[in-house]
Amino acid sequence: MRFTELTKNGKFIVTSELGPPKGFHIEKALHEAEMVWPYVHAINVTDNQSSVMRLGGLAMCKVLKEKNIEPVFQVTCRDRNRLALQSDILSAALFGIDNLLLLTGDHTTLGDHKDAKPVFDLDSVSLSHMVRQLEAGKDLAGNPLEGEPPKFCKGAVVSPCAEPLDPQLFKMEKKIKAGIEFFQTQAVYEVEKFAKFMKSVKEFGVPVYVGIVVLKGPGMAKFMNENVAGINVPQDLIDELKKDKEKTKSGQTGIEIAARLIKELKPFCQGVHLMPLGWDDKVPQILKLSGVTAEK
Repeated sequence: MRFTELTKNGKFIVTSELGPPKGFHIEKALHEAEMVWPYVHAINVTDNQSSVMRLGGLAMCKVLKEKNIEPVFQVTCRDRNRLALQSDILSAALFGIDNLLLLTGDHTTLGDHKDAKPVFDLDSVSLSHMVRQLEAGKDLAGNPLEGEPPKFCKGAVVSPCAEPLDPQLFKMEKKIKAGIEFFQTQAVYEVEKFAKFMKSVKEFGVPVYVGIVVLKGPGMAKFMNENVAGINVPQDLIDELKKDKEKTKSGQTGIEIAARLIKELKPFCQGVHLMPLGWDDKVPQILKLSGVTAEK
């Protein structure tokens, strides 16, 4: 059942995120996915996240699909022109991968190949239009596709704690008009600000799955505050991470913070998206402690 159908049926959506390896040996990543899968509705596979070169997300999604794990194929505009984007998305349809998260993507200067030439032939809005065009049976140039057209569940991202917020709302509305059916958010740590955002977007009638990056330590929190637009980790959470160094190092503090945030944010949204950033083994503990389960 598609994400949007699950939401319409009153299900609280739970997803997690998986980064493919920097190489082609997938045993560790597959083990992590199999560990998380009983607790989530789907697993997002990142697309050269943070502009760091890794195994292709489409290949990783195909492997997950073969293991009966539901993937969400993240697609960014940074590394492909419109020809390659359409080709990869049609390939996803061939493999039975029908959940897409459509992103503009981080600039290459942020990653490990800083001299790489970014493409950005499209952005997230025009990419959404492109997918809808494929679903209508035509490519972006207006040429007909052969056979029955593909059908996808299309998602995008939004930063609910960005300041000012109006540009986010404007772009969100444009994405909905382009066919987006659900939104996953940038990491959220400010409950009141998120509640205010959800009140602003209620009229859009599109499910929003709140994003939570699992905090590994005070240094990580400070780095995000200084370098990631739209994210603010409050000082009280940073102090909590500093309080017991051994507890934080083991991951227990990050688990407790993430679980508490899920409990506090759940009344305002239709789902949660966990970004463990390598701490995939912590996802089951977080969800158990939060009381949230993926009813499939």
